[in-house]
Amino acid sequence: MNNASLPPCALTIAGSDSGGGAGIQADLKTFAAHRVHGLSALAALTAQHTRAVTAVHVPDVAFLRAQIDACFDDFAIGAVKLGMLANAEVIHAVADALEHHQPAHLVLDPVMVSTSGARLLETSALDALRTRLLPLATLVTPNLPEAELLIGERIEDVDAMHGTIDALLALGAKAVLLKGGHLPVEAARDEVVDLFADGDTVHPMSHARLKIDAHGTGCTLASAVAANLCLGRSLRDASIKATDYVHAALVRGYRPGRGDVLVLDHFGAAPHG
Repeated sequence: MNNASLPPCALTIAGSDSGGGAGIQADLKTFAAHRVHGLSALAALTAQHTRAVTAVHVPDVAFLRAQIDACFDDFAIGAVKLGMLANAEVIHAVADALEHHQPAHLVLDPVMVSTSGARLLETSALDALRTRLLPLATLVTPNLPEAELLIGERIEDVDAMHGTIDALLALGAKAVLLKGGHLPVEAARDEVVDLFADGDTVHPMSHARLKIDAHGTGCTLASAVAANLCLGRSLRDASIKATDYVHAALVRGYRPGRGDVLVLDHFGAAPHG
């Protein structure tokens, strides 16, 4: 069977969420909702639920590389999505693998700051992400705290978001989807504004701000972009459809655990046709 007859496949290289709301579990649900075959390489395992992360285990990088190689050996991978990469050693191993396999599209969700605001990457890992992964990325999808770490400046309003884009592109990514959900309410009013930029144009995408505490939105957004790229959509259109998908999944979100955090309803938000 040649590659032309294989179904579209997307690979996520990220962390596992035992609670099923974020990480690789959210990625695979997103791929399935878009009717894209999902592949996974586990870069970290977490013990977590809707209230906390209680433990993290990072597998040996040789095993991580074996997972990635196995996926590229047998499947026609249209896009790769990167999520939680725990340390510099993992980042370098993933970058080495991607430089070897050269996927058509790489969507980088630079997971560096937890929902509570805690920084997740030490300095050496942040430097590795900047120098090894950003230059490989087709699209980078930081939230505002992550973008602040990447560029070393505060982002306090939509005007500052526009000023951030050039700095992010200068770090090497081919395009940026800058997420505005962390803007103060007084700056964002009743909307969430995300900005897509590819060096030629800047396209704003606005959705009503929902008064909910949700889990897995960043993972889902990057995975939805990757899935849409696998389906042949342009980077701009893939980003627009991904933000619409996340909003629809949030509107339909539900609470599976005892915490107040919602998880996204991936199949209720699944595109039709």
